[in-house]
Amino acid sequence: MVIAGERSGVGKTTVTLALLAALAQKSPRVQSFKVGPDYIDPMFHQQATGRPCYNLDPILTSETYVQHCFAHRCQGADFALVEGVMGLFDGASGLSDVASTAHIARLLNLPVLLVVDCSRLSRSVLAILHGYRSLDPRVKLAGVVLNRVGSDRHLELLTDALSSLDVPILGVLRRQDAIALPDRHLGLVPTAELPQL
Repeated sequence: MVIAGERSGVGKTTVTLALLAALAQKSPRVQSFKVGPDYIDPMFHQQATGRPCYNLDPILTSETYVQHCFAHRCQGADFALVEGVMGLFDGASGLSDVASTAHIARLLNLPVLLVVDCSRLSRSVLAILHGYRSLDPRVKLAGVVLNRVGSDRHLELLTDALSSLDVPILGVLRRQDAIALPDRHLGLVPTAELPQL
């Protein structure tokens, strides 16, 4: 499965790390991947799984390499998760989704779990998910995680809004500043600089 975000900063890495940690409690054979050349997020993945994370970058390598790397590194793994980059359709060009999370999901024929930051919206979540689902029907949207939900009433508004859309809500995370990962201009702060991990 691919964990994607509607954009950067929505909690994609937090959701990925929570899933990796939960899966690692079930099996020592959890394999993670990261779309693009990012080297910091993979450090967090390795911290959660105890195994190296591999980058899937069709620009620095090739589509064939990405497919081979994924297939080879999944051998012997009980679970595999791919963390996306930026927003689902954000890649190397504004004219196409080449090198995007959507590109990699299609290339590997994997379903997508979309993380949406709901902190400042309610019914507009419907427009967001409708757009993400319909932009490229080849991308299999398996479900959504509603992140930064403020209250039971807020969740009710979001759930009501999404009731007409055939996209299951697979997770809900309440707004909790305590679980935010520190970041700076190049992305997350590396694990070596976070002794409290």
